[in-house]
Amino acid sequence: MKIHMSEEAAKWYKEEMLLENGDFVRFFPRYGGVGGNIPGFSIGIKSDTPNQIAAKVTLSEITFYIENDDLWYFDKKDLKVNFNDKLNEPEYSYV
Repeated sequence: MKIHMSEEAAKWYKEEMLLENGDFVRFFPRYGGVGGNIPGFSIGIKSDTPNQIAAKVTLSEITFYIENDDLWYFDKKDLKVNFNDKLNEPEYSYV
């Protein structure tokens, strides 16, 4: 599994989350929400310290990652994070 992210999405996270160069952002499954890969779950995002990284990408000097324990949620699919100009926010797809 891989994380594919646009530079625009990475910059949005950096600004909105007040991140500094070298910070880490974790994508993880959370119960509830809509538009997730598995019904009843959605993707959560938080600044966190990695434990066992399964997938990562570094853009805008921020490392975005998924932990080994969270791989079940992605069901062997890659996470694609693009920036939606109309909504002015990131959007997710699983490919």
